[in-house]
Amino acid sequence: MIDIQNTVKNLHPLEVRIILSYKQGDELTIEKVEEELGFKPGNGNQALSWLAGKGLVTEIRREAAVFYELTDLGRDWEEKGSPEERIIELVKNQSGLRLPDIAGALKLENKDIGSAFGNLSKRGVLAMDGEKKVIMANGSPSMEYFGVLRGLLKKAAAGEGGLIAEASLNAAEKDLMSGIAKKRGATDAAFRQFDRETVVFGFTTAGDGSVPAEALAAALKAAGISGDEIGTLTPQMLETGSWKDKAFRSYNVKTPPVRLTPGRSNPYAKFLENVKDKLASLGFEEFDGPLVETEFWNSDALFMPQFHSARDIHDVYRIAEPEKAKAIEEPWLSNIAAAHENGGKTGSRGWNYAFDREFTRRLILRSQGTVLSAKTLPKAKIPGKYFGIVRCFRYDRVDATHLPDFYQTEGIVLGENVNLRTLLGMLEMFAREVAGAKEVKYVPGYFPFTEPSVEVHIKHPVLGWFELGGSGIFRPEVTESLGVHVPVAAWGIGIDRMALMALGLNDLRELFSHDIENVRLRRSKDN
Repeated sequence: MIDIQNTVKNLHPLEVRIILSYKQGDELTIEKVEEELGFKPGNGNQALSWLAGKGLVTEIRREAAVFYELTDLGRDWEEKGSPEERIIELVKNQSGLRLPDIAGALKLENKDIGSAFGNLSKRGVLAMDGEKKVIMANGSPSMEYFGVLRGLLKKAAAGEGGLIAEASLNAAEKDLMSGIAKKRGATDAAFRQFDRETVVFGFTTAGDGSVPAEALAAALKAAGISGDEIGTLTPQMLETGSWKDKAFRSYNVKTPPVRLTPGRSNPYAKFLENVKDKLASLGFEEFDGPLVETEFWNSDALFMPQFHSARDIHDVYRIAEPEKAKAIEEPWLSNIAAAHENGGKTGSRGWNYAFDREFTRRLILRSQGTVLSAKTLPKAKIPGKYFGIVRCFRYDRVDATHLPDFYQTEGIVLGENVNLRTLLGMLEMFAREVAGAKEVKYVPGYFPFTEPSVEVHIKHPVLGWFELGGSGIFRPEVTESLGVHVPVAAWGIGIDRMALMALGLNDLRELFSHDIENVRLRRSKDN
């Protein structure tokens, strides 16, 4: 049986206010107590967690729900119309336009116009004639899709926080939302999808060996505790004398001080150092570069078309100021532009579009380590081996295997005899010797800059199979344009994910834990 007097003395004011405001049988959630009691964000979670730790409340159930949040792009669509709607209006009033012309007229990026045209073409709204000019398709296609989209945008814009619950959508709205909402990398989507789990708490009962809520409330009132007590005496209170009218929380002077712990190196930092040492011992030279890159080196030099949806896999953070670099190095700019437009001297037909030399100067945070491999090619020795441990940035929803900023180990091997077997041998080393995986498999992949392309997957004892990284043989459009005339094997491995296996973790977030005890434990195991 809990000592009621001792329990009352050790309650935090936030806990006190909950006990005095609700009764046995009430269902409590974080959102409910924060809204009704005027708590600051996060205080509701703290108070209910403390009460649960004292055995005064218990979890009743968990309720999962899906929500859609209107993004900045979605607000732009709501105000100006979606790219599809704007393209239709433009083509209706002006004929003879090609996709780059439309992008210029609407002040949208080539890749957004390309994606929008693809959607409209599938729906039978637009087509392209023999001269690559966009025309209205034959017949009268249904425009119901745009009516549903317009309704969703208005509903979200009018809602609190731009949120829509999936439970409030009808069948047509759910079907459309599944195609335009993204869980990760949602800066290029109108809606961001996320799952929200609500934990419902209730007061424990006397039958559980605890104190009923009514008895606690009565004891608090008898002791004159209201939950408005102050825990900190500030200089302002002393200056003004306002402390005289305040009620203060009691302090336990017998509480032992916090234990001091000596500093230790982070186990993940040590792991990264070990990977560097291993690769250096194999004869690899290390490369590095700035966090801020241009679209040219981050994507264009890697033969990613500027207009194509394949580029969406690298959802980047843009630099606000300055927005663009002053210039791109020659002859690489002209070589890459030619490769995109007509293949240049690479033996390819290219992507057949007008390369945008302004867009290519845009500054971003690098989204992949392969940017440094591309920048290394013009000055690489042949034969040669290069690697880097590179920090990358992509908009991503945080979970056990995804972070918005992460490390990749990036590398290239150049030489006359380099082939797919060379690449698979490197991947095997990373998976088994560095990550410590017992089960490894290779899966065909797609990357605009490699052919063939291979993904390596490993099996985690808790998380199951997940992708470790991508790899392949660089396409001639990449190597020839940058002055390299021999095969180049390249890979980009998620070194954070390798660390999950090597350090025996189940969640990427543990790699960056501020918990000193956790760091000490991992370090002692590492030693």
